[in-house]
Amino acid sequence: MRTCSLQDFMAELEPWLDSDHIRSAELDQHDHLILYFLDGMKNVYEISDCNRQQIGEVLSKLRQRGIPVQE
Repeated sequence: MRTCSLQDFMAELEPWLDSDHIRSAELDQHDHLILYFLDGMKNVYEISDCNRQQIGEVLSKLRQRGIPVQE
């Protein structure tokens, strides 16, 4: 699991932010954001400096890019 700020997470995510790289995303019961990549990799993020509403905005952005999200 990677712990990071929202700004660092978005900077890391930006190059991969489409359905050509990310298969799906999930928010688990601990509010950890899990990204599943098409190559079989999985990254788990604990975003340390934001609330659930801000994470919801990230999930909305993923949906807008065509990435399935499970909450």
